Amino acid sequence: MSNLSSLYAEHLENLLTRHRQLMQQNDLEYLIIPSGEPIRIYLDDMDYPFKSSFLFRTYVPLTESPHSYVVIGLEDKPKLVYFQPVDYWHAPASDPQGVWPEHFDVKIVSMRGEALSYLPDDSDKVAILGEPTEITANLPRAKNNPQALLNAIYWQRAYKSDYEIACIKQANEKAAFAHHIAEKAFREGKSEQQIHLAYVEATGMLEHQMPYSNIVALNSHSAILHYTECQSQPPKQMKSFLIDAGTTFNGYHSDITRTYAYQQDEFADLIKAMDEMQLACIDSIKTGQKYLDLHIDAHLKIAAIIQQFGFVDMSPEAMLESGVSATFFPHGLGHLIGLQVHDIGGQFADSSGKLNPPPAEHPFLRSTRNMEVGMAFTIEPGLYFIDTLLEAQRNAEHSNTFNWSKIESFMPYGGIRIEDNIVIQENKVLNLTREAFAQL
Repeated sequence: MSNLSSLYAEHLENLLTRHRQLMQQNDLEYLIIPSGEPIRIYLDDMDYPFKSSFLFRTYVPLTESPHSYVVIGLEDKPKLVYFQPVDYWHAPASDPQGVWPEHFDVKIVSMRGEALSYLPDDSDKVAILGEPTEITANLPRAKNNPQALLNAIYWQRAYKSDYEIACIKQANEKAAFAHHIAEKAFREGKSEQQIHLAYVEATGMLEHQMPYSNIVALNSHSAILHYTECQSQPPKQMKSFLIDAGTTFNGYHSDITRTYAYQQDEFADLIKAMDEMQLACIDSIKTGQKYLDLHIDAHLKIAAIIQQFGFVDMSPEAMLESGVSATFFPHGLGHLIGLQVHDIGGQFADSSGKLNPPPAEHPFLRSTRNMEVGMAFTIEPGLYFIDTLLEAQRNAEHSNTFNWSKIESFMPYGGIRIEDNIVIQENKVLNLTREAFAQL
């Protein structure tokens, strides 16, 4: 924890320096960053699960602290207006603790309206970042989410500090252990719901605290990319298991996917080939290269596996050019990761926010950035047997190159996705996920 404390201090110092420079460039004297307000369920007396704004969590690791505010001036300590109500209906917010409170001028308020007295005076030299609140409505002259400032912040966020990397590393270690528990439940013949609950328990978190809804898919459900139904009864025959699930540490996320075969068969061989392909993809990364180029190379590698296993009789290059490879691998290779599961700014061309969208042939690629030192990405190639995509090929130009009987024999397995979280370093890649599994 002492090491994390020093890393946080350095992280905050650099963050303040960068953001204060941006404030001066945008003629601002203060930033107000709300944590956010809970959303009440219509005609009910309870709220939807609350998560603090990622902009708020850039400064403080408070993931579930509504009605709070970070205030940044051009000098002095940043201020945290911390909402700690007197409440006998719910557990009250704990006192500020951890590696960060000493770096803030903490003002504790028990009533929402009290926060206004600790915010700067209404002025066009003030910017509010994030969702406006009932309190910030009292500052009509303040600028709400000035786009030029936000774009520069989003651009910078792709480059992670040592503190942020340490947090993502911790989130990977927590998730790797839970993935191990989930695989064990699968081997024991448990249902999707039972596996999901075993994973949640292993993380020590509550379900609503997960970074995203767990994907726990048995057999053909693995072909549904965002499957979250969780059947309560196990299938009559276990064939395969895909789990896409992460955890959170200090507001930073992990996003990990693994696929397993229930017995040693050709699908298990296919998983092994995809695992080797994914590692080869990561090993091929060159500092500074375009993420798009890595994505296209992954298509070629996956197409080679499709050809090797006899699903389609075409060269990898022809599969890529014709779009056949996208039938089996329809999503992007990965994305930026950090305070958000899909960190914003992945399709920026520069700090102005100018867009650099993916080409039409690869519309779902979430990152077109260059892979530069300090950036954290996911690498998640997949190979799926998706009925709707395959059906579109049955009467298409290249239908006669498909081995339809073999493909149909693999459809009950659903598909494969293998996802690691990596950090680009000087002349090498740090694979946080593989390290976490190795420690088990």
